[in-house]
Amino acid sequence: MVDEVILLDYWPSMFGVRTRIALEEKNIKFGYREQDLFNKSALLLEMNPIHKKIPVLIHNGKPVCESLIQVEYVDETWPEKNPLLPSDPYQRANARFWGDFIDKMLPGLGKLMWGAKGEEQESGKKEFIEMLKKVESELGSRTYFGGETFGYMDIALIGFYGWFDAFEKYGNFSIEAECPKIIAWAKRCVKRDSVAKSLPDSEKVTELIPELKKKKRVQSL
Repeated sequence: MVDEVILLDYWPSMFGVRTRIALEEKNIKFGYREQDLFNKSALLLEMNPIHKKIPVLIHNGKPVCESLIQVEYVDETWPEKNPLLPSDPYQRANARFWGDFIDKMLPGLGKLMWGAKGEEQESGKKEFIEMLKKVESELGSRTYFGGETFGYMDIALIGFYGWFDAFEKYGNFSIEAECPKIIAWAKRCVKRDSVAKSLPDSEKVTELIPELKKKKRVQSL
């Protein structure tokens, strides 16, 4: 039986990037279905009725939701090539811890990007930088978070890289000045075909922000 793999996604999504990279690392062919987040498709609502969000990975008709869960699913379902999680139980648990920590950067980014002003925006920026510095400390002097092996934690973070220019523009700061090792790491990651093919164009992401802000304001009315 030939596997049918479909990804419901939205092109600039820093979360969908994770799943795309995982599939590319495993050389898994998949159908990509672009979603309109402000006019959600019947298929998206059927496949993710709880959160109604992308990305959704559909494997032989069965949905898998949440990007980091999808990365683990891809790794376990197709274990033959490029393992993404360490085989050692402690290292695997540690990678999951840091993946969860990376997702906890989102509240700070929300304050930084989506309508906050003044002190609240500065607070969001400070929160994001402090957390990114902790992630940078975990990286240390290694090539990737897993040493010489590209894997789960790299995938968890690299999706943010396509948004760095937008963060800097709207937060009026330099990520490279704050976390130079993170930028050097990201540039190494982008040399991988799986990452280069999956990351959204940062200029297009930055150009999209005003439109997204407008839609969010309309949606909240």
